Amino acid sequence: MIYQFRSKAGPDVIMLADLSQRIFDILGRPLESRGILTAEQLPNYITALETAILKDLEERANANLSKSEDVEKPKMADRLGQRAYPFLELMKQAKAKDEPVMWGV
Repeated sequence: MIYQFRSKAGPDVIMLADLSQRIFDILGRPLESRGILTAEQLPNYITALETAILKDLEERANANLSKSEDVEKPKMADRLGQRAYPFLELMKQAKAKDEPVMWGV
């Protein structure tokens, strides 16, 4: 499934279900077929996603430093920060303009 996130504050962001689910798990919110992130909720969601991105970067750095061969190194193509960046930017733009982020409408 594909999700299209919209806000009057910025361009639409289109994401596949796997990334959308991963982000919404980080936000601590169920991913429904349609919904809204209100302007009041955005600061907490932005902080949660930025924290998860920093944690992901830290784990990748530690895995790359590991000398052990049995530790599976994370794939660079699956970096959370890179994949979630457009959605994070949309939330920041929406927060700056006091607009909600909606999907499925």
